[in-house]
Amino acid sequence: MNAYVTMPLAFQGLPEEEMKAQALRFLETMRTRRTVRDYSDRPVPREIIEAAVATAGTAPSGANQQPWTFVCISDPQIKRKIREGAEEEERAFYAGRAGEEWLGALAHLGTDEHKPFLDTAPWLIAIFAQRWGYDAEGRKVKHYYVPESVGIAAGFLIASLHQAGLATLTHTPAPMNFLNELCGRPDNEKALILLVVGYPAEGCVVPAIGKKPLEEIASFL
Repeated sequence: MNAYVTMPLAFQGLPEEEMKAQALRFLETMRTRRTVRDYSDRPVPREIIEAAVATAGTAPSGANQQPWTFVCISDPQIKRKIREGAEEEERAFYAGRAGEEWLGALAHLGTDEHKPFLDTAPWLIAIFAQRWGYDAEGRKVKHYYVPESVGIAAGFLIASLHQAGLATLTHTPAPMNFLNELCGRPDNEKALILLVVGYPAEGCVVPAIGKKPLEEIASFL
């Protein structure tokens, strides 16, 4: 068993007024975040993507096992293959696999089986969950709280990209097994999210929807 080793916490406190101001500034920034489905092909520097993924890697995880892999894709040929694979699954989804109730819930978003953003956006980030790992001797190691950990990391990633001035879309074609082959990922990894990243196209519009107010999502006891 690994020895329990500690180190000093690097923590810098702030005056309460500055804490409140920073919290409100970040809230206003995140309130401008919208899911975007219409992208410009304007390039995004790799360094921005690297910084955002590194930020995602700072997320907490079960037993600090960090059970995630982020495959960052800008190659046009790979993006084309991903679009083909995703649209194949989406055609089956919209043709009846989803069921009427699910399709009804999606109707106000205007989505369908056509996914041109997978070609157009400069970056796709395939987020994989490592269901198990291996130790230094190659022995299989169970990972704990994998969906929770990867979900938190994905949230960090989306917030970081928005803060950097980029738009995103959390695309989740189901099933997503085709991504393992296209991204060269092993059997112990499962694709959870295909994150589309880039600049909105000129004249981009989004559905006229809002978010629930604080009193509908929180309770203070």
